[in-house]
Amino acid sequence: MSDTSESPLPPAAHRELPVAARERARYATMVLFFFTGMVYASWGIHVPTVRDKFHLDAAWLSVALFSLTGGSIATMVVNGAWIARVGTRRACLAGGLLMSACTALILVVPSYWLLLPVLALFGAGMATLDVAINAEASAVETALGRPIMSSLHGMFSIGGMAGAAGGGALLSAGMAPALHLALAALAGAAMLLAASPWTLPHVALQDHPQTKHSRGNRWRTPALWALGIVALIALVAEGAMYDWATVYMRDVVGATPASASAGYAAFSGAMAAGRFAGDAVRARFGAVQLVLVSASVACAGMIGALVLPFTVTALAGFALMGLGLANMMPVLFAAAMRVKGIHSAEGLAHVAGIAYVGLLVGPVLIGGVAQATNLSIGLAVVAVCAALVALIGPKVLKRLGI
Repeated sequence: MSDTSESPLPPAAHRELPVAARERARYATMVLFFFTGMVYASWGIHVPTVRDKFHLDAAWLSVALFSLTGGSIATMVVNGAWIARVGTRRACLAGGLLMSACTALILVVPSYWLLLPVLALFGAGMATLDVAINAEASAVETALGRPIMSSLHGMFSIGGMAGAAGGGALLSAGMAPALHLALAALAGAAMLLAASPWTLPHVALQDHPQTKHSRGNRWRTPALWALGIVALIALVAEGAMYDWATVYMRDVVGATPASASAGYAAFSGAMAAGRFAGDAVRARFGAVQLVLVSASVACAGMIGALVLPFTVTALAGFALMGLGLANMMPVLFAAAMRVKGIHSAEGLAHVAGIAYVGLLVGPVLIGGVAQATNLSIGLAVVAVCAALVALIGPKVLKRLGI
């Protein structure tokens, strides 16, 4: 395929490409989602390594983690228009290569104060890649004429599992942490360079039907704010589960260390499974019903885990939480890329930028409520968030005609 910056195609041309080209684009996008999950997980297992290397207490470690998330959110404020202009292929390469380079640097920078900008740039690269691959996924979904968004997000989950498991195995075998991150960065860059040429050709911003009347109006579009708020609420719940599920299993349920870890695994595994099943469900019943039922399942699972704090019931409840939350982001992101009058990349950047605030405030909110009361009441906030998504999410989607 030709370079995206040289020969942009009109939007309808994607549907006119040969079936083989559209399928290659789907497989390439699957690789890009896998790459994102793998590299992010490779960094994630080294959070304790970073803490020990720089002798950080909880507060300074939180500052480092905030640098990464803050870099992501700040970038999403501005990167949507750039991605719409240059195309998803160039944006994937730029964001992914920046992310890979920063991954290799995390454990070799000599000081904490140099670590902070590296993590911020890592977050900026991931935000650029995140918006680009989701915009590409939306274009491929349209070109193929069938839902694929959820299964692509499932590839992110698989990549995360592979990155965590592979990294753990290499570290257990005695590999130095810095070498592991360097290898993960090289492997990721190789996947990125191999897959990117097979993505869809660029749709020029001026030729995009969504933008010819009201380009750049995303900050004044109520639909995007509504989708962003729903997504934020969902990510408050998801972020809280990542940070507090194991603590709940250990401190409230009184589970063994192995069973406590299984709480996180049950949540993550069910989320991955739910994403691979989500496309067929969305095709059969529609996005509105999928969000309503999924959020209701998540709420019921969390209530069950809190009301019956035993190992088996808590694990089952966390699995239902993962299953229920699995398709929230794929559906809401897909809706953001179909808002009339806004380019898909700009719509996604707007909604994702709002939503990812939930990953920042969710764990802190639950921790604050737990500190004032107890962890069970703190995690009840997760059930409330799921109930709110079930209540308002379908209404927002119906209003948009999704």
